[in-house]
Amino acid sequence: MSSSSNLRSEDQFLCAICQDVFTDPVSTPCGHNFCKACITQHWDGNVLYNCPLCKELFTSRPQLKVNTFIKEMVSQFRCEAQQEASSSSSSEQQAAKPGEVPCDVCTGTKLKALKSCLVCLLSYCQTHLEPHLTAPRLKKHQLMEPVENLEDRMCLQHDKPLELFCRTDQTCVCLLCPVLDHKNHKVVPLREETEGKKAELRKTEDEVQKMIQNRRVKIQEIKESVKISKDAADREKAEGVEVFTALKVSAERGLKELIKEIEDKQKTAEKQAEDFIKDLEQEISELMKRSSEVKQLSQSEDHLHLLQSFSSLKAALPTKNWTEVRVRPPSYEGTVVRALAQLVEEMREMLMEAEMKMFQQSAVDVTLDPDTAHPKLIMSDDGKQVKHVDVKKKLPDNPERFSKCVCVLGRQSFSSGSFYFEVQVKGKTNWDLGVVRESINRKGEITTSPQNGYWTIWLRNSNEFHAYADPPVYLHSGPEKVGVFVDYEEGLVSFYDVDAAALIHSFTGCCFTEKLYPFFSPCVNDGGKNSAPLIICPVNQADG
Repeated sequence: MSSSSNLRSEDQFLCAICQDVFTDPVSTPCGHNFCKACITQHWDGNVLYNCPLCKELFTSRPQLKVNTFIKEMVSQFRCEAQQEASSSSSSEQQAAKPGEVPCDVCTGTKLKALKSCLVCLLSYCQTHLEPHLTAPRLKKHQLMEPVENLEDRMCLQHDKPLELFCRTDQTCVCLLCPVLDHKNHKVVPLREETEGKKAELRKTEDEVQKMIQNRRVKIQEIKESVKISKDAADREKAEGVEVFTALKVSAERGLKELIKEIEDKQKTAEKQAEDFIKDLEQEISELMKRSSEVKQLSQSEDHLHLLQSFSSLKAALPTKNWTEVRVRPPSYEGTVVRALAQLVEEMREMLMEAEMKMFQQSAVDVTLDPDTAHPKLIMSDDGKQVKHVDVKKKLPDNPERFSKCVCVLGRQSFSSGSFYFEVQVKGKTNWDLGVVRESINRKGEITTSPQNGYWTIWLRNSNEFHAYADPPVYLHSGPEKVGVFVDYEEGLVSFYDVDAAALIHSFTGCCFTEKLYPFFSPCVNDGGKNSAPLIICPVNQADG
């Protein structure tokens, strides 16, 4: 019983009546084999002589003789079993390690168990397993791979091994349970139920593996998101350092210019004062000299000299009239305000440049959709330019096409995130530009307003520049290139003068629930005055 080959050999030599290895095997006329004592006892207790296995009925009691061939085979089998048991007993024994099942019979050091017996409810090492391999009575016991807690494998009610599975109650039962407690229940061998459960477990394992894979993919997605976030944070920090460094340089330059302007005014005032003082001191020197001469002459006793010098000393000195002369302190009022205003303007320009740079990072490749174009619109082969012509093309009036207004949409739609594109309007006197929702009316007259799904700006007659709103918003001079930025989640549509890096107009607080499409209208050519095309331009992103 120590190997599968011996188990198969033993089955061939078991008597169907005593379930033990044949003793004096005999053969019935139907070809089945039994112990001589077992079949004799069977027939002694019955009036009819039949085969216990196939139930074949014999008219008279057969005369049985020992089958010498089977007897020799049984004898050989028993010798081999004894030799195998002896060999197993003589092999090296190993002490049970943690996690291994120990022998329940060993005293002192517990050796590793090789088999567990479901009848004895004990586990045996090689030495103590030998009786189960040789003794006829013990050889009928059911052995299995060593396990702990053998009591859990026994029916608590009938003290028999759990060998069947009740599908009705979904529990393991013994051979007596279907006869007594589980009568009329659907009962199958454990092996049969195990195969089904294994199939379910394999399916569960596949599902678990898929869940593991999905979570690994999700982890990778999260890591990638973190990386994208970190890269974006690094870019934003670098841009912040760049902008604030430029701002700091601009502020320091403005401060230097402010201080220099004040100091220059102060130096001018000081120079003027110094010049006045120098002139005054020169006149004082000359006046003191005249005073000394007058004093000496007035004390002279030389009458002739006094009269001769009187006229020259009496003459007025060449001096200024200092009565109205003032050194007025320079006016510094407004100097700081003007410097601050200039700094604020520089900051505004820097902010707009940074904002434009940010928008340009959301740049998308927009092309025109010919299926939406009015029949009088002509587009370039690359789908980047559109203009109006007087000749109407014969095109199918599909639901997407504008039938009256000379408009066209972009092929690309957007329903999340942000996007940006630029359009050249140079040389045109009339045009419309913006974004629209998918469900807009495209047939007949159209009223363009946010309420109707249009967020646009337009130019008329070269000087009427408005944003379509209710009421329309007047805008200042029209640009030559317009940038359009949309943030779907924020509900924002902004228009920029690309060349001036200046905001033209923003629609805020919009509620987008549909796909958005870029919207273009070159308007009618007006006899050639407005023949220039609208051109979707590549976005020239500033170096980061």
